[in-house]
Amino acid sequence: MSDTTVNPAAGADGDAPTRIALVTDEHAGELLTLRRAAFVSEAQLYDDPNIPPLTQTLHELREDMARDDVVTIGAWEGHRLVGSIRVEVEGSRATLGRLAVAPDQQGKGLGTTLLFAILDHLPEDVAEIWAFTGKDSRQNLAMYTKHGYEAQYDEAAGELTYTYLRRVLHAVDARREAPAGSPADRP
Repeated sequence: MSDTTVNPAAGADGDAPTRIALVTDEHAGELLTLRRAAFVSEAQLYDDPNIPPLTQTLHELREDMARDDVVTIGAWEGHRLVGSIRVEVEGSRATLGRLAVAPDQQGKGLGTTLLFAILDHLPEDVAEIWAFTGKDSRQNLAMYTKHGYEAQYDEAAGELTYTYLRRVLHAVDARREAPAGSPADRP
């Protein structure tokens, strides 16, 4: 897949356009730093400094990035990695994880840009995307639901409870493209 240049709200204030591209092993150290910075607020919210994005080692990150079933894309402003998202593909299902935006770039639409940019990096047969976030992460839950993800269930993992959300692909797109009066328009 090729690089994509976008200009979300983050770039609207005169900054250089944001470039979206695959994150390679060459940028693993920068990715680890970005994730740690981005997930500090989650650790504070849950009063748990040992959440996986903060305890993953560089070696573990590189092993994860080398997997054939994992895609990690990043958002760059100039040479700086300011956002990333990781997707694991298993058959017709993709699972988002580790959506990270640099603290000084949060709230500017970069997370949303990454949510949509990942679609270009998924195999055609992916029919649904799952995401998970902490049950008390209100901003994350609001972003996912705003963009078509629906809460499915909660699951405890130690002291933390995750909410799992799902977005069905293609069926939603088909409803939008169906002519008026077609079966797709009927409840």
